[in-house]
Amino acid sequence: MVKAWLQAHWVAGALFMAGLLLLLAPFFGADRALLLVYLAGPLYMLHQLEEHWGDRFRTYVNRTVFGGAEALTVADVLLVNLPGVWGLNILALYAAALFGAGWGLSAAYLILVNGIAHVGMAVRFRSYNPGLVTGVLAFIPFSVASLVLIPASFLQHMVGLVVSLVIHGAIVVLVKHNAAHAGR
Repeated sequence: MVKAWLQAHWVAGALFMAGLLLLLAPFFGADRALLLVYLAGPLYMLHQLEEHWGDRFRTYVNRTVFGGAEALTVADVLLVNLPGVWGLNILALYAAALFGAGWGLSAAYLILVNGIAHVGMAVRFRSYNPGLVTGVLAFIPFSVASLVLIPASFLQHMVGLVVSLVIHGAIVVLVKHNAAHAGR
């Protein structure tokens, strides 16, 4: 019952959470690097509105990328976005606050890889995909600025990038597995 409710309402919840989190942003203003890690959360939630309002992204992926196969399920979308995206952003914020801002770079890299993925999908299918506008106008510039402005070591950059690539790679494996087993 809770899962069905979350599946039906999480995107609307993201709108309200993003607004609330943006109202709290001034409390992070003294530390620009920590503020950037913090802002990754509400920025991603605003992107999720464009992407998932009305189940647009899941429908697009299943129809356009996988030719009608149920490669991305409603439950998958919830799993990817709540513990995957929101959870990673919370962990990145804690890592940045406790161990140094550079340990929060996985949030910036998650945003960068996602923005690039939306551009790649648009090029591949020569069409708009849900999430493309915020991916281009917000994700790529924000992530590049974060990667430049957050002081970090080479190791911190590599950890952030690898975490992001592993998450995106797991999503690709999941949808390809689902597509291969759709209709069985």
